[in-house]
Amino acid sequence: MNDFAWRALGAGSTVAAYAALCASIYLRERSRKAEAARDSAALSAGSGNAPVLVLFASQTGQAEAVAWQTARQLSAANTPARVMELNALDRSTLAAAPRALFIASTYGEGDGPDGASAFAERVMNSSPALPSLNYAVLALGDRQYANFCGFGRALDEWLQAAGARREFDRIEVDNSDPAALAAWHAHWGDSPASEGEGFAPWRLVSREHLNPGSAGWPVFHLGLVPQAGGPLPYWASGDLAQVAVASDPKRPREYSIASVHADGELQLLVRQERHPDGMLGAASGLLTSTLGIGDTVGLRVREHRGFRLDGNEARPLILVGNGTGIAGLRAHLRARAAMGRHDNWLVFGERQAAHDFLYRKEIEAWQAGGTLKRLDMVFSRDQADRLYVQHQLLQSADTLLQWLHDGAAIYVCGSLQGMASGVDAALRQIAGEAQLIELAASGRYRRDVY
Repeated sequence: MNDFAWRALGAGSTVAAYAALCASIYLRERSRKAEAARDSAALSAGSGNAPVLVLFASQTGQAEAVAWQTARQLSAANTPARVMELNALDRSTLAAAPRALFIASTYGEGDGPDGASAFAERVMNSSPALPSLNYAVLALGDRQYANFCGFGRALDEWLQAAGARREFDRIEVDNSDPAALAAWHAHWGDSPASEGEGFAPWRLVSREHLNPGSAGWPVFHLGLVPQAGGPLPYWASGDLAQVAVASDPKRPREYSIASVHADGELQLLVRQERHPDGMLGAASGLLTSTLGIGDTVGLRVREHRGFRLDGNEARPLILVGNGTGIAGLRAHLRARAAMGRHDNWLVFGERQAAHDFLYRKEIEAWQAGGTLKRLDMVFSRDQADRLYVQHQLLQSADTLLQWLHDGAAIYVCGSLQGMASGVDAALRQIAGEAQLIELAASGRYRRDVY
């Protein structure tokens, strides 16, 4: 048995140690939530005027971070502010607000993020009149997609059509462009700390090729620790790691963390990407080829509150993914195994069982030990007809509805095109449009897709 397998088997073996860890995490989270509540109260206090609504539509957390920075700037300038996710905003609250600032991400090919799905359905489709609203829009996007800042632009146009008054032209941000973000923050007071801060050298301690013989590109499991050798920064299952790339410093690459903090190292699952000219992708090539064991890379942990277990710890979980999306699902399953939760259903897809059953021994051990109540592996090329995870969900529709009736939450991790869009369509067909919107609004339908 190799070192990686021993680590996988030993992660949840010490119950007392994990109980102590759970207690520390609980206290940390309770303290964080209390601090956030104090921040919100402080931001909303002030002159007695109606607070400015600072509204964010986020997928991976960037829009939320900018929203809180904006609110703190307003508070420092004696302007009360109220920070809300766009999905938490109803029509009457928006209609009564004199002023609102919208920080909106775009996801995929111009779509709104999951943090705006309920708002788009319930408020934007209701066509309210907003003649008393003054507003501004910060649109976050990526120019590599054809419909750059598509949702931010659509939101701005919708607000104009509803009669709201734009305070200044929409600001569009390409890949966290610091100049565009600085232009936004310049409207509210002193600029906050740079978003580029926080990267530190992490040392590569292990790398293992997981899919030799695969028809797809090689996939590697990596283990990293801080170079300084100090305590690991905290992360929860569902969080992300950002990797700095020297050739493109404006655009750190994000990866789902495949381990839990108790593992003692940050683990990633990285598939090599190749450009048409045969060159490896900047980040995947760095992590899977250029770096040697013992070499360092700039890395920072980033909260991904939209994919954490927050609020769903006591629920059954339906975990759906494909390819390297098993990374985020694996972290959740390791957390659930350590909690002693067995009401977990994994639906995972890849090409061929012989070569692409990533983390096979660990998954089969979870199934044998009861951590996985149900396991459906879907290998698209192991039969004449191509089968994918969305087909498995449709075949298991009655079971899925029963799990939802029992309070289950759904977590989807993997490719946006094909898998995630197909899974979303299957869930809408099985559960119905209204129920899926309600699941998203209540945090029971969460996605980490790319």
